Parts: sequence; C-alpha cells; structure tokens
Amino acid sequence: MDLIAQLEAEQIEALGKTIPDFKAGDTVRVGYKVTEGSRTRVQNYEGVCISRKNGKGIAGSFTVRKISFGEGVERVFPLFSTNIEYIEVVRRGRVRRSKLYYLRSRRGKSARIAEVTNYKPLEA
Repeated sequence: MDLIAQLEAEQIEALGKTIPDFKAGDTVRVGYKVTEGSRTRVQNYEGVCISRKNGKGIAGSFTVRKISFGEGVERVFPLFSTNIEYIEVVRRGRVRRSKLYYLRSRRGKSARIAEVTNYKPLEA
C-alpha cells in the first residue's frame, strides 16, 4: 500500500462512518443535516443514484436525482461528508451503465429502473 492510500485509509477510519454498498441505479435515502438558525435537523433526500465518482476513497462523491413537484432535481453529496447522518439503500436497480445521465432526458415510464431481486451483498 502506498503512502497516499495509507493516509487516506487512516482518515476514513478516523471518521468512523459505515457506507453501504450501493451503485448507480440504486434508490437511496440520504439523511442530510440542515442548519436553520441555531437548530439542526436531519432532512431526507431520496432519489436514484445516477453516478459515483472517485470510488470508495475519501474524495468520493455520488449524485442523487429525484423528481420534486414535476421538476428534476440533482444533488451531489461527498461520500464522507460530516453533514451526512446516514445513507440508506431503499431498492437495488438493475442497470448496465455506471453513469445514468440519460435519465435526465427521460420522463415517466421510460425513466423507470428495474429492481434487482437476487442481490447478494459484497463480502468485505
């Protein structure tokens, strides 16, 4: 293991976060900490993960797309952000691409993603 990967692994370990196994096509629910004045609360953001960037490293991020009041909204979350309370996988999607940017131009039934029924978790 080279020095940079070793330092990155130490930083991830120090954060103490458990990131579930998810990929593009999965529907995820992200509990994001929102600060309003002096109060802090957790706001859920649920949608389809359309991309993952930089893998499982400390600089990793993922993009979640949802339809809010008929308008498509995308949000990029850093994987190891301190503002993320939790990441929960709602359903597993069966896709053949790693980036689902084509969903931006799709509406209605053509934007659906089939669900994986025989998912086996990765042995880590």
